[in-house]
Amino acid sequence: MSAPDFLDTNILVYAYDIADPQKQAIAQGLVRKAFAGEVVISSQVLAEFAATLLHKVSRAVSPADVVALLDTFAPIKVILPDEGIVRRAVEARAAYGIHFYDGMIVAAAERAGCERIWTEDLNAGQKYFGVLVGNPF
Repeated sequence: MSAPDFLDTNILVYAYDIADPQKQAIAQGLVRKAFAGEVVISSQVLAEFAATLLHKVSRAVSPADVVALLDTFAPIKVILPDEGIVRRAVEARAAYGIHFYDGMIVAAAERAGCERIWTEDLNAGQKYFGVLVGNPF
């Protein structure tokens, strides 16, 4: 099996937000790969996903529906933060000038041995600590 990919929060949000059907279809394809074990996420991604659905999408989602969605992600491997990931996020900030929370994403992807991070929030085509960023949109 090849190295897994990492999904950033915006991919999960687009998978469930009906505002942009084209992005939704692409994101849903990536989420299906997560259920097949080809993709990992972090607890930060889950927290940001929940907060975004509750407060920021075009059509707010009820807390009960967010809980149900989170339950569907149970089969996906989740990387948990620890002091090493926080430290690496700070190092990412120093090395690449990225926001600390983007550094947390990079650190979690690196920890999981990911080959690529799918996101809109980092520079597509750039490698951060050896992990390539791709923008699927």
